Amino acid sequence: MRLKLGRPDLERYRDRFDVPAAEGEFAVTFLGVATLLLDDGSTRLLFDGFFSRPSLVSVALRRLTPDTARIDAALSRAGADQVAAVVPVHTHYDHAMDSAVVAQRTGATLVGGESTANVGRGGGLPTDRIRVVGDGDVATYGGFTLTFVVSDHCPPDRYPGTVDAPVVPPVKADAYRCGEAWSVLVEHASGRTALVQGSAGFVPGSLTGRTADVAYLGIGQLGVQSEDYIRSYWAETVGTVGAKRVVLTHWDDFFRPLDLPLRALPFAGDDLDVTMRVLGGLAQEQGVAFHLPTVWRREDAWSGLG
Repeated sequence: MRLKLGRPDLERYRDRFDVPAAEGEFAVTFLGVATLLLDDGSTRLLFDGFFSRPSLVSVALRRLTPDTARIDAALSRAGADQVAAVVPVHTHYDHAMDSAVVAQRTGATLVGGESTANVGRGGGLPTDRIRVVGDGDVATYGGFTLTFVVSDHCPPDRYPGTVDAPVVPPVKADAYRCGEAWSVLVEHASGRTALVQGSAGFVPGSLTGRTADVAYLGIGQLGVQSEDYIRSYWAETVGTVGAKRVVLTHWDDFFRPLDLPLRALPFAGDDLDVTMRVLGGLAQEQGVAFHLPTVWRREDAWSGLG
Protein backbone atom coordinates (compact mmCIF):
# COMPACT_ATOMS: atom_id res chain seq x y z
CA MET A 1 0.00 0.00 0.00
CA ARG A 2 1.37 3.42 -0.96
CA LEU A 3 1.91 5.75 1.98
CA LYS A 4 -0.44 8.75 1.87
CA LEU A 5 1.34 12.04 2.41
CA GLY A 6 -0.02 15.25 3.86
CA ARG A 7 -3.35 15.47 5.66
CA PRO A 8 -7.09 15.47 4.83
CA ASP A 9 -8.56 18.75 3.59
CA LEU A 10 -11.25 20.01 5.97
CA GLU A 11 -12.76 22.05 3.13
CA ARG A 12 -14.22 18.78 1.83
CA TYR A 13 -16.43 18.71 4.93
CA ARG A 14 -17.38 22.35 5.16
CA ASP A 15 -21.08 21.45 5.10
CA ARG A 16 -20.65 19.19 8.16
CA PHE A 17 -19.70 22.10 10.44
CA ASP A 18 -23.37 22.80 11.01
CA VAL A 19 -24.26 21.90 14.58
CA PRO A 20 -27.14 24.26 15.52
CA ALA A 21 -25.99 27.41 17.30
CA ALA A 22 -27.04 27.80 20.92
CA GLU A 23 -29.85 30.33 21.25
CA GLY A 24 -30.40 30.05 24.99
CA GLU A 25 -28.22 29.62 28.04
CA PHE A 26 -27.52 25.92 27.43
CA ALA A 27 -24.51 25.35 25.18
CA VAL A 28 -21.68 22.96 24.42
CA THR A 29 -18.47 24.52 23.15
CA PHE A 30 -15.85 22.43 21.36
CA LEU A 31 -12.32 23.50 22.33
CA GLY A 32 -10.17 21.13 20.30
CA VAL A 33 -9.28 17.42 20.60
CA ALA A 34 -11.89 15.98 23.02
CA THR A 35 -12.26 19.11 25.15
CA LEU A 36 -15.91 20.13 25.60
CA LEU A 37 -17.34 22.89 27.77
CA LEU A 38 -20.93 22.26 28.90
CA ASP A 39 -22.74 25.31 30.27
CA ASP A 40 -26.39 25.71 31.28
CA GLY A 41 -26.06 29.28 32.52
CA SER A 42 -25.60 28.16 36.13
CA THR A 43 -23.12 25.28 36.05
CA ARG A 44 -20.17 24.57 33.78
CA LEU A 45 -18.50 21.21 33.22
CA LEU A 46 -15.30 20.70 31.25
CA PHE A 47 -14.28 17.42 29.66
CA ASP A 48 -10.46 17.20 29.47
CA GLY A 49 -9.51 20.88 29.35
CA PHE A 50 -6.38 20.34 27.21
CA PHE A 51 -5.07 23.68 25.95
CA SER A 52 -1.25 23.53 26.06
CA ARG A 53 -1.01 21.53 22.82
CA PRO A 54 2.82 21.16 22.76
CA SER A 55 4.52 20.63 19.41
CA LEU A 56 5.39 17.20 18.07
CA VAL A 57 9.08 17.90 18.70
CA SER A 58 8.34 18.76 22.33
CA VAL A 59 6.26 15.62 22.82
CA ALA A 60 8.91 13.41 21.24
CA LEU A 61 12.05 14.88 22.73
CA ARG A 62 11.31 17.08 25.72
CA ARG A 63 9.69 17.03 29.11
CA LEU A 64 6.21 18.48 29.16
CA THR A 65 4.67 20.99 31.51
CA PRO A 66 1.32 22.77 31.26
CA ASP A 67 1.52 26.09 29.38
CA THR A 68 -0.27 28.42 31.77
CA ALA A 69 -0.39 31.29 29.27
CA ARG A 70 -2.24 29.13 26.74
CA ILE A 71 -4.49 27.72 29.44
CA ASP A 72 -5.44 31.16 30.75
CA ALA A 73 -6.06 32.50 27.25
CA ALA A 74 -8.34 29.59 26.35
CA LEU A 75 -10.32 29.72 29.59
CA SER A 76 -10.81 33.46 29.16
CA ARG A 77 -11.93 33.18 25.55
CA ALA A 78 -14.34 30.34 26.38
CA GLY A 79 -15.79 32.20 29.37
CA ALA A 80 -14.83 29.35 31.70
CA ASP A 81 -13.56 31.28 34.71
CA GLN A 82 -15.63 29.12 37.07
CA VAL A 83 -16.16 25.39 36.45
CA ALA A 84 -17.78 22.80 38.71
CA ALA A 85 -15.90 19.74 37.45
CA VAL A 86 -13.06 18.85 35.09
CA VAL A 87 -13.47 15.32 33.69
CA PRO A 88 -10.60 13.79 31.66
CA VAL A 89 -11.89 10.96 29.48
CA HIS A 90 -8.57 9.17 30.11
CA THR A 91 -5.10 10.27 31.22
CA HIS A 92 -2.97 10.50 28.08
CA TYR A 93 -1.25 13.89 27.94
CA ASP A 94 -3.56 15.20 25.19
CA HIS A 95 -6.49 14.79 27.57
CA ALA A 96 -5.25 15.16 31.14
CA MET A 97 -1.97 17.09 31.12
CA ASP A 98 -3.61 20.46 31.88
CA SER A 99 -6.43 19.13 34.03
CA ALA A 100 -4.96 19.94 37.46
CA VAL A 101 -4.02 23.48 36.43
CA VAL A 102 -7.45 24.05 34.88
CA ALA A 103 -9.14 22.78 38.04
CA GLN A 104 -6.98 25.06 40.19
CA ARG A 105 -7.75 28.12 38.09
CA THR A 106 -11.50 27.51 37.85
CA GLY A 107 -12.26 26.16 41.32
CA ALA A 108 -13.30 22.82 39.84
CA THR A 109 -13.23 19.32 41.25
CA LEU A 110 -11.10 16.93 39.19
CA VAL A 111 -13.15 13.80 38.51
CA GLY A 112 -11.96 10.42 37.24
CA GLY A 113 -10.25 7.19 38.21
CA GLU A 114 -7.10 6.72 40.30
CA SER A 115 -4.92 7.70 37.33
CA THR A 116 -6.71 11.04 37.07
CA ALA A 117 -6.35 11.47 40.83
CA ASN A 118 -2.58 11.02 40.51
CA VAL A 119 -2.44 13.72 37.85
CA GLY A 120 -4.30 15.97 40.26
CA ARG A 121 -2.06 15.10 43.20
CA GLY A 122 1.08 15.73 41.15
CA GLY A 123 -0.33 19.07 40.07
CA GLY A 124 -0.83 20.17 43.68
CA LEU A 125 -4.60 19.91 43.74
CA PRO A 126 -5.90 19.47 47.31
CA THR A 127 -7.55 16.19 48.27
CA ASP A 128 -11.00 17.74 48.63
CA ARG A 129 -10.87 18.85 44.99
CA ILE A 130 -10.23 15.32 43.67
CA ARG A 131 -13.09 12.84 43.23
CA VAL A 132 -12.35 9.22 42.37
CA VAL A 133 -15.08 7.32 40.54
CA GLY A 134 -15.51 3.77 39.34
CA ASP A 135 -17.55 1.87 36.79
CA GLY A 136 -21.23 2.78 37.11
CA ASP A 137 -20.68 5.63 39.54
CA VAL A 138 -22.85 8.74 39.30
CA ALA A 139 -21.82 12.33 40.01
CA THR A 140 -24.13 15.34 40.02
CA TYR A 141 -23.16 18.98 39.50
CA GLY A 142 -25.99 21.48 39.36
CA GLY A 143 -28.42 20.33 36.68
CA PHE A 144 -25.94 17.82 35.24
CA THR A 145 -25.77 14.14 36.20
CA LEU A 146 -22.80 12.11 34.94
CA THR A 147 -22.67 8.32 34.83
CA PHE A 148 -19.24 6.76 34.31
CA VAL A 149 -18.94 3.52 32.31
CA VAL A 150 -15.56 1.86 31.83
CA SER A 151 -14.47 1.90 28.21
CA ASP A 152 -11.24 1.26 26.28
CA HIS A 153 -8.75 3.20 24.18
CA CYS A 154 -8.61 2.89 20.41
CA PRO A 155 -5.67 0.71 19.28
CA PRO A 156 -2.82 1.28 19.35
CA ASP A 157 -2.55 2.69 22.87
CA ARG A 158 0.90 4.28 22.75
CA TYR A 159 1.09 4.75 26.51
CA PRO A 160 -0.84 1.83 28.02
CA GLY A 161 -1.23 1.13 31.70
CA THR A 162 -2.21 3.17 34.72
CA VAL A 163 -0.73 6.21 36.43
CA ASP A 164 0.34 4.76 39.77
CA ALA A 165 2.10 7.73 41.38
CA PRO A 166 1.59 11.49 41.34
CA VAL A 167 2.67 13.07 38.04
CA VAL A 168 4.80 16.12 38.83
CA PRO A 169 5.63 18.13 35.68
CA PRO A 170 7.88 18.50 33.83
CA VAL A 171 7.68 14.88 32.69
CA LYS A 172 7.96 12.96 29.44
CA ALA A 173 4.73 12.26 27.57
CA ASP A 174 4.79 8.60 28.56
CA ALA A 175 4.23 9.55 32.21
CA TYR A 176 0.63 10.19 31.17
CA ARG A 177 -0.45 6.59 30.70
CA CYS A 178 -3.96 5.87 29.52
CA GLY A 179 -5.38 4.95 32.90
CA GLU A 180 -9.12 4.46 33.14
CA ALA A 181 -10.92 5.27 29.87
CA TRP A 182 -14.53 6.34 30.18
CA SER A 183 -17.79 6.48 28.35
CA VAL A 184 -19.69 9.23 30.17
CA LEU A 185 -23.47 9.48 30.03
CA VAL A 186 -24.68 13.03 30.61
CA GLU A 187 -28.23 13.83 31.73
CA HIS A 188 -29.40 17.39 32.24
CA ALA A 189 -32.42 18.69 34.09
CA SER A 190 -33.65 20.18 30.81
CA GLY A 191 -34.10 16.66 29.44
CA ARG A 192 -30.99 16.72 27.26
CA THR A 193 -28.98 13.50 27.24
CA ALA A 194 -25.58 12.76 25.72
CA LEU A 195 -22.87 10.16 25.44
CA VAL A 196 -19.35 11.61 25.65
CA GLN A 197 -16.98 9.05 24.14
CA GLY A 198 -13.52 10.57 24.25
CA SER A 199 -11.59 7.74 22.60
CA ALA A 200 -12.49 5.57 19.63
CA GLY A 201 -12.36 2.44 21.76
CA PHE A 202 -15.14 0.43 23.32
CA VAL A 203 -15.96 -2.47 25.60
CA PRO A 204 -18.52 -4.68 23.82
CA GLY A 205 -21.89 -4.49 25.51
CA SER A 206 -20.84 -1.95 28.15
CA LEU A 207 -23.47 0.59 27.09
CA THR A 208 -26.34 -1.86 26.77
CA GLY A 209 -29.44 -0.38 28.39
CA ARG A 210 -28.09 3.18 28.27
CA THR A 211 -29.70 5.88 26.13
CA ALA A 212 -28.58 9.26 24.81
CA ASP A 213 -30.02 11.57 22.18
CA VAL A 214 -26.63 13.02 21.18
CA ALA A 215 -23.25 11.29 20.94
CA TYR A 216 -20.03 13.29 21.12
CA LEU A 217 -17.91 10.68 19.42
CA GLY A 218 -14.10 10.68 19.64
CA ILE A 219 -12.55 9.47 16.40
CA GLY A 220 -8.79 9.79 16.98
CA GLN A 221 -6.98 6.95 15.11
CA LEU A 222 -10.30 5.53 13.93
CA GLY A 223 -9.45 6.13 10.28
CA VAL A 224 -6.51 3.68 10.38
CA GLN A 225 -8.63 0.82 11.74
CA SER A 226 -10.36 -1.80 9.63
CA GLU A 227 -13.80 -0.99 8.30
CA ASP A 228 -15.20 -3.77 10.48
CA TYR A 229 -13.75 -2.08 13.57
CA ILE A 230 -15.17 1.30 12.55
CA ARG A 231 -18.62 -0.21 12.05
CA SER A 232 -18.41 -2.04 15.39
CA TYR A 233 -17.41 1.19 17.14
CA TRP A 234 -20.46 2.96 15.76
CA ALA A 235 -22.74 0.05 16.69
CA GLU A 236 -21.39 -0.19 20.26
CA THR A 237 -21.76 3.54 20.89
CA VAL A 238 -24.20 5.39 18.64
CA GLY A 239 -26.31 2.34 17.83
CA THR A 240 -26.51 1.05 21.38
CA VAL A 241 -27.59 4.34 22.98
CA GLY A 242 -29.91 5.24 20.10
CA ALA A 243 -28.35 8.63 19.41
CA LYS A 244 -30.20 10.84 16.94
CA ARG A 245 -27.26 13.18 16.36
CA VAL A 246 -23.49 12.56 16.29
CA VAL A 247 -20.86 15.26 16.75
CA LEU A 248 -17.29 14.14 16.03
CA THR A 249 -14.35 15.12 18.25
CA HIS A 250 -10.63 14.29 18.43
CA TRP A 251 -10.00 14.84 14.72
CA ASP A 252 -7.84 17.99 14.84
CA ASP A 253 -4.03 18.23 14.87
CA PHE A 254 -3.33 18.69 18.59
CA PHE A 255 0.32 19.60 17.99
CA ARG A 256 -0.92 22.94 16.62
CA PRO A 257 -1.82 25.83 18.98
CA LEU A 258 -5.51 26.45 19.51
CA ASP A 259 -5.26 30.09 18.44
CA LEU A 260 -4.49 28.96 14.88
CA PRO A 261 -7.15 27.53 12.54
CA LEU A 262 -7.77 23.85 13.20
CA ARG A 263 -6.55 21.29 10.71
CA ALA A 264 -6.92 17.54 10.49
CA LEU A 265 -4.36 15.11 11.84
CA PRO A 266 -1.87 14.02 9.16
CA PHE A 267 -2.35 10.74 7.30
CA ALA A 268 0.69 9.38 9.14
CA GLY A 269 -1.42 9.14 12.31
CA ASP A 270 -5.04 8.99 11.16
CA ASP A 271 -7.25 9.21 8.09
CA LEU A 272 -10.27 11.45 8.58
CA ASP A 273 -11.39 10.76 5.01
CA VAL A 274 -11.92 7.07 5.80
CA THR A 275 -13.74 7.87 9.03
CA MET A 276 -16.05 10.35 7.32
CA ARG A 277 -16.83 7.92 4.51
CA VAL A 278 -17.70 4.98 6.75
CA LEU A 279 -19.44 6.82 9.59
CA GLY A 280 -21.15 9.21 7.19
CA GLY A 281 -22.55 6.24 5.32
CA LEU A 282 -23.82 4.64 8.52
CA ALA A 283 -25.41 7.91 9.62
CA GLN A 284 -27.20 8.26 6.30
CA GLU A 285 -28.44 4.66 6.38
CA GLN A 286 -29.78 5.03 9.92
CA GLY A 287 -31.14 8.57 9.70
CA VAL A 288 -28.68 9.99 12.24
CA ALA A 289 -27.67 13.66 11.95
CA PHE A 290 -23.90 13.79 11.48
CA HIS A 291 -21.67 16.78 12.22
CA LEU A 292 -18.30 18.29 12.95
CA PRO A 293 -18.24 20.96 15.68
CA THR A 294 -16.96 24.48 15.17
CA VAL A 295 -14.25 25.44 17.64
CA TRP A 296 -15.14 28.25 20.12
CA ARG A 297 -18.78 28.31 18.94
CA ARG A 298 -21.57 27.84 21.49
CA GLU A 299 -23.71 25.06 20.05
CA ASP A 300 -26.88 23.19 21.03
CA ALA A 301 -26.80 19.76 19.44
CA TRP A 302 -30.30 18.99 20.79
CA SER A 303 -31.92 21.80 18.83
CA GLY A 304 -34.33 20.46 16.25
CA LEU A 305 -34.30 16.88 17.50
CA GLY A 306 -37.87 17.09 18.78
